Amino acid sequence: MEITKDLRLAVLIDADNVPYSNVKPMFQEIAKYGTPTFKRIYADWTKPTVSGWKKVLLENAITPIQQYSYSTGKNASDSAMIIDAMDILYSGKVDGFCIVSSDSDFTRLATRLREAGMKVIGIGEKKTLIPFITACDKFIYLEILKDNESSADDQQPVKKSKNTNRKSAAPLNNIDKELIRLIKDSVSDLEDENGWAYLGNLGNLILKKKPDFDSRNYNYPKLLPLIKSLNMFDFDERVTGKANIKHVYIKIK
Repeated sequence: MEITKDLRLAVLIDADNVPYSNVKPMFQEIAKYGTPTFKRIYADWTKPTVSGWKKVLLENAITPIQQYSYSTGKNASDSAMIIDAMDILYSGKVDGFCIVSSDSDFTRLATRLREAGMKVIGIGEKKTLIPFITACDKFIYLEILKDNESSADDQQPVKKSKNTNRKSAAPLNNIDKELIRLIKDSVSDLEDENGWAYLGNLGNLILKKKPDFDSRNYNYPKLLPLIKSLNMFDFDERVTGKANIKHVYIKIK
């Protein structure tokens, strides 16, 4: 995961395109990137299809924005969300946006916000189309967050071994060739004269090339164990001079 300063984030949720059951793990994920300054959710709240959101809104202090559907087949909530996003942008009160939707109609909005220097994080289901994903700085799949939440609920309150997270890791033959090529090419782009690339820079570069990259997609909690599972790289831990802090460098075998 890319480490950033504590950003002030505007979280804008499209209630018609995300399930309310994912809200708790979603906000836990957002907290890794910054502090939600605005938390708004958009829908026609007169419709019974969004009634399940009521309790969730109260528990998470999310402000519901009412937008009536003026005609059949048109999503007025999308327009309201886009207008609010631009108002928040020009207020100067945030450093970035978190757009929670699986709707590719927000592709242009994400692009415009990034043009204005905003950090844009997208959150949606795996059915989200590529244009919206690539328009974001980072895109996170809700299915990952759901799986993590289920795993946490199933755990017993006892100390686990350090290798617990690796038991369900994806085997090598399930890791696609495109990912292997992405990692190798990125190492080559960053390597020094001796062929070594700093892992922190590698993670950032991979994310720039593939915004929906997440080691959790392959059942690995972090990038390092995912790369180690490939058995294609050498590793070097270098002391930084700070207590118990080491930098990891990798090199193609």
